[in-house]
Amino acid sequence: MNANPFEIGYYEDTELKSLGFKSLGINVKIAKNCLIVGIPNISIGNNVIIDSFCSIIAPGDGYLNIGSYVHIASYCHLLASDGIDLMDFSGLSQGVKIYSKTDDYSGNSLTNPTIPNTYKTMKKGRVKLGKHTIIGAGCVILPNVVIGEGTSVGALSLVGSNLDSWTIYFGNPLKKLARRSKKLLEKKQEFLDQLKHK
Repeated sequence: MNANPFEIGYYEDTELKSLGFKSLGINVKIAKNCLIVGIPNISIGNNVIIDSFCSIIAPGDGYLNIGSYVHIASYCHLLASDGIDLMDFSGLSQGVKIYSKTDDYSGNSLTNPTIPNTYKTMKKGRVKLGKHTIIGAGCVILPNVVIGEGTSVGALSLVGSNLDSWTIYFGNPLKKLARRSKKLLEKKQEFLDQLKHK
């Protein structure tokens, strides 16, 4: 038994393999207090960490594809009803919410899961985060959005449209702040080269 009851710990490769993920790489750690629905619709690459209190929902025809070297910080919520892709080296800071499906807030239809679909209008569409994207704490990403490779989004931003590659964004409404450096690509290559020599 764990000596410290407040440290819930992580499921690791051996335990995770028996759960029925669509695909599962190596060196994957998922906190034991996460909520995950739709495990057969979830693919996870290598060297992935999903921290405490995350909820990942990939029901029915939905899917979640997580690349390699991806970190999902605590309290994130991923509603992958219509599909979410997190490409290699991407990351979500604490409390990020990604929705690939959401109710219509205009007042033209009823809302919430207690209502049959015939009385609702849903906004839906795949969400894709390109390689080397980083999303700041508390951001919300709405359906049908592609965030380009190397883009960073500052904390508490609302993302409702596609974002250019290698750009820094922030705010609500979202504003383009500057180009993002590609220096990290050199660091990535150094890191990968070093792994080959181990």
